[in-house]
Amino acid sequence: MDETKFFVVAVSAVIFKQGKVLAMRRSLKKDAGPGLWETLSGRIETGEDPLEAVKREIQEECALTVNLDPRPVAAYHSQRGNDEMILIIYRAEHLSGDVIRSEEHDDHAWLTPDEFAEHSTLKKLVDVVYQIAEMTEIQI
Repeated sequence: MDETKFFVVAVSAVIFKQGKVLAMRRSLKKDAGPGLWETLSGRIETGEDPLEAVKREIQEECALTVNLDPRPVAAYHSQRGNDEMILIIYRAEHLSGDVIRSEEHDDHAWLTPDEFAEHSTLKKLVDVVYQIAEMTEIQI
């Protein structure tokens, strides 16, 4: 095992509004995953708490006011380009505001879980979106 290999740790927010999830399309200018449909996500900065990182990413990438569950819903291994990545996923419910995209995304849509599955090639993330959709009756 190459111990000098770079390893990414990232967070993601699955934000629901009236039964639909906020889907974001990565800008075609992005170095990793250009054009992919995903939920909000971003790398954790050195020394940053994962919960604080997801709060920061929500503000940077969509500027919505949400009710964020502080307990991660899922975590899984993935790839970001050539780098190994662990993604920690949180769920949130939209409270107010309109999406204001950062330069990281060039489109967004509120999609049902089935529509999200049709748009996204990220199978593990699609599975988590379905999992969270089933939890919607639980207050966060």
